[in-house]
Amino acid sequence: MIVRNLTHPEVKATRYRAHEGGVAHMVLDTRHLQTLMFLAHAAVPPGERLSGHRDPMEEIYIIQRGRGLMQVDAESLEVSPGDAVHIPIGAFHELTNIGPEELTILVVAGLIP
Repeated sequence: MIVRNLTHPEVKATRYRAHEGGVAHMVLDTRHLQTLMFLAHAAVPPGERLSGHRDPMEEIYIIQRGRGLMQVDAESLEVSPGDAVHIPIGAFHELTNIGPEELTILVVAGLIP
């Protein structure tokens, strides 16, 4: 069993700037996982965004706190806590914090096919 949280030394050591607008940490990655690439946590301040990009793997964004505007390819929807957004392989995606508080998400990524 592996248990990690944001205060774990291994997790804290992975802090990085996520897509120009958030601070992220790798909670678990390929060192621990067999069929997934990673589980990451990201925090986006009010008015900031995770800039639009494409990834070579399938992802799921799980909204934990705050409100956001999620764009996947040509579709945009407002998202809030409890929402899970599927992002297909290679789809353009961007997440903007549209609320007054920090927006936090979990990102689950599958292996690159």
